[in-house]
Amino acid sequence: MEALGTYPTYRSRRMRQNEAMRALVRETSLAVGDFIYPLFVKPGKGIKEAIDSMPGVYRYSIDMLAPEIDELKSLGIKCVLLFGLPEHKDALGSEGYNDEGIVQQAVRFIKGYDKDMTIITDVCLCEYTDHGHCGVLEEDGYVNNDKTLELLCAEALSHARAGAHMVAPSDMMDGHTQAIRKALDDAGFVNVGIMAYSAKYSSGFYGPFREAADSAPSFGDRRAYQMDPANQTEGVRAAAMDIAAGADLVMVKPAMAYLDVLRRIHDELEFPCVAYNVSGEYSMVKAAAANGWIDEKRVVLELLLSIKRAGACAIITYHAKDAARWLKD
Repeated sequence: MEALGTYPTYRSRRMRQNEAMRALVRETSLAVGDFIYPLFVKPGKGIKEAIDSMPGVYRYSIDMLAPEIDELKSLGIKCVLLFGLPEHKDALGSEGYNDEGIVQQAVRFIKGYDKDMTIITDVCLCEYTDHGHCGVLEEDGYVNNDKTLELLCAEALSHARAGAHMVAPSDMMDGHTQAIRKALDDAGFVNVGIMAYSAKYSSGFYGPFREAADSAPSFGDRRAYQMDPANQTEGVRAAAMDIAAGADLVMVKPAMAYLDVLRRIHDELEFPCVAYNVSGEYSMVKAAAANGWIDEKRVVLELLLSIKRAGACAIITYHAKDAARWLKD
């Protein structure tokens, strides 16, 4: 006789016999509404420029955004994350907080074109500085944290004035969430949210993005202000600090190599946490699929499900459009 409360193998096997029965006991679900799609925008006209290291991902001029927004809407994707490639770069990244900057123009266009699309904007200076670092540099090459905070606040305010629903500071300066929250509130933008890049690790998975956004540092690297990949508790602590500072969402980046951090934030902080399935993770899958080494659909959906299972409330991913189509199949 079976012991009460045990689940013998054959019982579990019976529940896996077909999709309908599997769905009855499925613990985690993946849906199109979980996805945030990154968009790269640049000055010019008639531009839909392929990114070689990220097959299927493009840089768009503003006049080419309408078909892309239509496609996203048709797939059920309702949230985008905007990154800008400016026409002009300088030491202080001034195009980042120019009210006529490329991201600001994109926000205004998307809001006017589709009022239902939620717009999140990247707030950082690396795409706008001529040195490629995320802030104001001192003579010794180190980033001045406090001077950078002033410019990040100016950038966030400029995005809010353009109509962004949420800003996402990705710079990893100390105190950025609190400073931006205060700046937004003081200017009357109390309903503009903050998605904090709380646990952003110094990672080798960012390479293709730096090509896409033309944001590679001209010297050195960013490990001085990004997290050590060896540290798990530091990521959880940073998320807790951002929550206390007024963040509406916290983030783990990259996703796949840091699922343990995501799980701990979910379990210990009980706060909505986004995971960024970054460019290098995307490009590895695309390369393997192009060589016929993996089943792309199966692997992508499995990877995204693992991120959701680890505790993500939403996933920023370049796979979003493909995954949305596959989930509808």
